[in-house]
Amino acid sequence: MAKLNTPQINMTEAATPELAFAQSSLGKKLIENLTKGSASYQSIADYLLRNQVRVTALGIEDLAQSCQVSTATISRFARDIGFANYAAMRNEVAETLQSVFQPVEKLRNTIERRSQETTPAITSLEYALANTDATKQNLSIDVLNQVVTKLAKARTVYVMGFGLSAHLAGMLALHLQPFCSHVVEVVGYGGTEVAAGHLASISDKDVLILISFPRYANDAIKLAHFARDHGTCIVSMTDSTASPLAALGDYLLLAPSTHPVLPSSSIAAIALIEALVSSLMVSNKKNVEKAMKLTEALSAYLHGFEATSKGGSRELLTQRRKKSALD
Repeated sequence: MAKLNTPQINMTEAATPELAFAQSSLGKKLIENLTKGSASYQSIADYLLRNQVRVTALGIEDLAQSCQVSTATISRFARDIGFANYAAMRNEVAETLQSVFQPVEKLRNTIERRSQETTPAITSLEYALANTDATKQNLSIDVLNQVVTKLAKARTVYVMGFGLSAHLAGMLALHLQPFCSHVVEVVGYGGTEVAAGHLASISDKDVLILISFPRYANDAIKLAHFARDHGTCIVSMTDSTASPLAALGDYLLLAPSTHPVLPSSSIAAIALIEALVSSLMVSNKKNVEKAMKLTEALSAYLHGFEATSKGGSRELLTQRRKKSALD
């Protein structure tokens, strides 16, 4: 039976419009319906979370058409989350936007102002820094540590990402391999058919790390539902609580991906992956030993190690072990 756990996340100071809106009182109500509501309510909540600005100019008929539900369903949804009618809910969306967009727009205006005086490349780097800072601000160390514990105990860790997220999944799988019992990169070069085959025997003893950033892959969502139906612990790594992956995970790790030109930026996601792997590596002494042994095994194939004697290499590793123990 599918699990309906609310993803574990702790957001502090939101630094993107999506995160800021999701953190508001209205946003939390919408997220609850996105997770536990009926299919119609999920459709409405999803649209509101993704299109806050547009909603402020939509009549009830337009919203109903966009969500593919009836106007009566829209009215009932508004009443069920505490508003007299659709107009009152739309007004609340506008007021929430006004309050949460102020700090966000200040940051965005600063970047845009700089972009007028510099190149697109520098603007891209400015957005990368802003996304990384937002990831740091909204990261719950408690949630990250819980994920690390799950990874350490898992029979198999499956890592899945399609399209633009495939390279992120490959990077994470490569980093995890020395420290987890068994790691499977679900998609690889085979696409959906191979991915489905890899997940055929997934169970409640495993962990699936689901990675998807805009543009989101439907295949990732469908296969995640399959894993949930088999009791698997799911860690969702995505850009926003409005992402379709957010409600699928038992744990949610966010890395904003806003970019002025590209569909999404991967910089913050890479930083989050490195933070997760670093936490796993230092979580116990055995992992530190594994890292040292891996370095020793690879040393003969790495530039700069050719002139180092075997004994000297061992001495260097011993010094590193001592330093790690002191740290």
